[in-house]
Amino acid sequence: MIDTPVLERVLGQALRQGGDFAEVFAEDRSSQSAVLDDGRVEELASGRERGAGVRVICGETTGYAHTADLSEAGLLRAAETAAAVAHGGGEGWTVPSDPRLGARGGSVAGERSLATMSKAETLELLRRADEAARSSGGAISQVQAGYGGSLRRVLVANSEGVLATDDQYRTRFSVSCVAVGDTGLQTGFETAARTIGTELFDDISVEDLARAAATRAIAKLSARPAPSGEVPLVLAGGSGGILFHEACGHGLEADHILKAASVYAGRIGQRVASPLVTLVDDGTVGSEWGTFAVDDEGRPAQRNVLIEDGVLTDYLWDYLRARKEGRVPSGNGRRQSYQHLPMVRMTNTFLLPGEDDPDAIVADTPRGVYVAKLGGGQVNTTTGDFVFGTTEAYLIEDGKITAPLRDANLIGNGPEILTRIDAVATDFAMTPGTCGKDGQSVPVGCGQATLRITGVTIGGTAE
Repeated sequence: MIDTPVLERVLGQALRQGGDFAEVFAEDRSSQSAVLDDGRVEELASGRERGAGVRVICGETTGYAHTADLSEAGLLRAAETAAAVAHGGGEGWTVPSDPRLGARGGSVAGERSLATMSKAETLELLRRADEAARSSGGAISQVQAGYGGSLRRVLVANSEGVLATDDQYRTRFSVSCVAVGDTGLQTGFETAARTIGTELFDDISVEDLARAAATRAIAKLSARPAPSGEVPLVLAGGSGGILFHEACGHGLEADHILKAASVYAGRIGQRVASPLVTLVDDGTVGSEWGTFAVDDEGRPAQRNVLIEDGVLTDYLWDYLRARKEGRVPSGNGRRQSYQHLPMVRMTNTFLLPGEDDPDAIVADTPRGVYVAKLGGGQVNTTTGDFVFGTTEAYLIEDGKITAPLRDANLIGNGPEILTRIDAVATDFAMTPGTCGKDGQSVPVGCGQATLRITGVTIGGTAE
């Protein structure tokens, strides 16, 4: 996107008046999307976004400016603006030598480009999903199928000599169904998303996705009210990763730690979970939704063990927080786009599998709730308290999964929940998601094997 000599001159301009660090982040993103709603094409769009941001750090002050003009003149103006903002903070400046960039590249792109799937082929996939969902039963009244694909090309250069690039293809397909019955309307949703191109559709069946969403909606028509109070909870493999992402992962991000806004601050080396719990954040996992070759600060993605056998071992670090603490960044500096500053974020966050049989975990639970799919939730990182919704859950009676349950809320505390995990199975699975933080959204992966929590409060309505 930008020639190396131009990058070196822009970084030099950013530090001309002194400073500790300068960075150029450039991005070129192409995207396609399509939505079929009840057999009608509601959306068929493509777009492109291209620009760069310049960051300058002087002491404790950060200046940032972004531009859609990738000419040398446009980039130099952005560098001057960012430097002026940073210098407004006042102190601790140095005058580094002129930057000399060393190339480092990486790519997790798929083998095909977005252009290899025509609009006609895209609409055919959507129609096949629509037909499969409706064929699942006459109760299905509404079906929406959606496709999204993007190619994000990034370039990062900084005054410490980093020059890194990455091409990131991402493809997503989702189906949402509404079923109508005596109990009213019930919904079911299923999605597949990978950091690859359109070869995703060699690996997954859109018909299977559609039938899963439809079956989920139909099953909830006969659902009974969920119990209320504290009960044992079994989370199906892949279904509960979002719980640990929200309830634990955010509290392990270094910005919360350095502000003492996390229950995990100052607890390195302490037991914070059951010995069965090893929590990992890893941006290198296959083609999962949170995978990339280099982060948005030019640091290679890597595997970070956060909790090992129940003991807290480390936090997640971006450049800014690592710099303050004399640490090495962990490959977790991420941003939504070139218009945003990077911050410390998760990638693919998951609990490692255990040794138990998933069926045996259920059989060994006389009474409880089996959650096959969790919905959205929120957490207070300072206290660890969380609230999550269930979108597919069943009663466990006499060690067997029985009646479907209406949607309900799970209420608890992240650190406490971690200590209550008493069984972890071998059936590890991942699910894709979108993580929001401070107004920015990035793709992430979440995962875990089937596990049991000895007690979680459910806000159901059953007496």
